[in-house]
Amino acid sequence: MEKKYFILLYYCYTPIKNSDQFREDHHLLCLSLNLRGRIIVANEGLNGTVSGLKADCEQYMKIVKADPRFEKLEFKIEEHEDHAFAKLNVRLKNEIVHSDIQIDPNQRTGTHLEPEEFKKFKDSEDVIILDVRSNYEHKLGKFKNAITLDIEHFREFPEKMGELEQYKDKKIITYCTGGIKCEKASAYLLEQGFENVYQLHGGIIKYGIEAGGEDFEGKCYVFDNRIAADINKVNPETISRCFICNIITDRMVNCANPHCNNHVSICEKCGWEYEGACSKECQANPDKRVYDGTGYYQKELRGYNPYLNVKQKKTINP
Repeated sequence: MEKKYFILLYYCYTPIKNSDQFREDHHLLCLSLNLRGRIIVANEGLNGTVSGLKADCEQYMKIVKADPRFEKLEFKIEEHEDHAFAKLNVRLKNEIVHSDIQIDPNQRTGTHLEPEEFKKFKDSEDVIILDVRSNYEHKLGKFKNAITLDIEHFREFPEKMGELEQYKDKKIITYCTGGIKCEKASAYLLEQGFENVYQLHGGIIKYGIEAGGEDFEGKCYVFDNRIAADINKVNPETISRCFICNIITDRMVNCANPHCNNHVSICEKCGWEYEGACSKECQANPDKRVYDGTGYYQKELRGYNPYLNVKQKKTINP
């Protein structure tokens, strides 16, 4: 199938004054370009992943980059057959990634390594590769020999300093999906007395695009309707196992029981046998969603109107 769409992943830590008004204007901009996705606006910056026709995405990137506040913003671009989202959400929040870590990455953060630099650096004996993502993400895929943390949410990262203390004499390279969590994770490590701290610039996605994804085992969990994305074009390997029967599989699903919504790998056989649920208990739940073989459940649109929350109706002039 011809890939007429782009999926854009991006973030930028930069002060945004009047962030509530910026949210309104940015929402209108995205509507004018028929983009869909999830965007977070905060006083500290912008974080988003959107999909749209290539020409619309090109125009969006041009407009965003023309704003001096986002001069350093870098878009990770992937081709796709269709929209990767069903609707558009542009939300105002306190942080562009929930962390509760009161650090400004613009003041101090780990040294950025470009994908090819990371590729050359990662296998050195004095280097530790640290995955700062949630456990359901790194169970699906991670870098070979990476240290992973048993955390459900990034805000739990500071609680793991005791486990990481043993690596203070090493060079630590942090990585995540697109780079945004590493900005604060690496800065926090520096604050805690770690001296040689680095981060994979642009995260797993950029590494896959620019360096072929070598030594990334499994797939990368993504926050759109793909759920899992292929990264490694050099030496791919599946590492995740079915949550139910334990056979090797890279099929990532959300449990069909909406009250559970567990993010786990489930093979195709167990998927159909359990009707998309991760257990017999979840399968028996009266609110269980209908399983269509994908394990992705789009939130009910319920008459979704993207203009509903737009306070000011005005024309965007690109």
